[in-house]
Amino acid sequence: MTVTVAHPALEPGRVGGLHTSNRMVVAPMTRVSAAPDGTATPEMAEYYADYARGGFGLVITEGTYTDSVYSQGYLNQPGLVSERHVSAWREATAGVHEAGGSIVAQLMHAGAISQGNPYRDDTAGPSAVVPQGVKMPEYGGHGPWAAPREMSPDDIRQAVDGFVAAAANARRAGFDGVEVHAANGYLLDQFLTDYTNLREDSYGGPIAARVRLTAEVVAAIRADAGPDWCVGVRVSQTKVNDFRYRWPGGAHDAEVIFAALAEAGATYLHVASEGRNWLDSARLDRGLTVTGLARRVSGLPVIANGGMHDAELSAQVLADGHADLVSVARGALVNPDLPRRLAEGRAPEPFDHAMLSPMVTLDNVRRWRLAAGADA
Repeated sequence: MTVTVAHPALEPGRVGGLHTSNRMVVAPMTRVSAAPDGTATPEMAEYYADYARGGFGLVITEGTYTDSVYSQGYLNQPGLVSERHVSAWREATAGVHEAGGSIVAQLMHAGAISQGNPYRDDTAGPSAVVPQGVKMPEYGGHGPWAAPREMSPDDIRQAVDGFVAAAANARRAGFDGVEVHAANGYLLDQFLTDYTNLREDSYGGPIAARVRLTAEVVAAIRADAGPDWCVGVRVSQTKVNDFRYRWPGGAHDAEVIFAALAEAGATYLHVASEGRNWLDSARLDRGLTVTGLARRVSGLPVIANGGMHDAELSAQVLADGHADLVSVARGALVNPDLPRRLAEGRAPEPFDHAMLSPMVTLDNVRRWRLAAGADA
């Protein structure tokens, strides 16, 4: 007699008061497919609903900009700033809910690595440090980064207020929560990073000071939203413009970061892997994994990211207690029905980088799917 054991990712999940049908999450993926004014399109609403129809219990949107000053990172990036933004996002949240899923808006401030912002010609960051690498052509950029203007105390307050206002707009648009983007090299991660944060005030210096701004954003959203609404935080060591970076203090730095975010009122922690593989970036000193340490220190649900379309890897991460949920990016893009495939024992389709080339737009994905269908 053969006994079939269900994959642990197919078990019901929970993040705070938000219950999900399973523990499979669509990771945030920048699509740069909004209208020029940042309004989400009907095509975007259908794109997000497709993941819920495919069985994903939780969908996290691409990074949405939070103010009409410095936060926007890319042209055709969606925002949560205006009434038009709120109204358009209602179509997306309704579609996901109708399909039985939950949806969280990721709130993003690009800071020094903004490469397309109609509101400003310059950029701002924790310090006047030129970002590493060059702008990303698949997101519409080209050439070297400019040196950002060092943010003043007023700039910092304005950024925090933007996150709070965008979270309030997300509630009005029907989102089940927000995820504060403090990962991958964007503004809040720039404050966390030693070589981009050279400040000598209370936001610079030791890791406990460098995490302060992220904690303030989380605490301010929590105070405005109340105790029960979902307010997650995404963190990472690696960045879109620096895959090699690791927190200099290793496990010690991780403990300080996770404790500060939990104390600030976070609902969950989403630990991202910009290197595309959890195994490559999860290990810390003392034999710990960054996601396992996040669970132990914070006491919060933790989402692991990086290669989680691999059924064996995601099962190991969940069964061995390294995380509570797993998020999938590129594997979900090519397999929006990945949870159904997993439940039915069907192998996922392999990712093809042509889906993202020359740009990461929904139009490009549509062309790829048409070509793939024609070849089949």
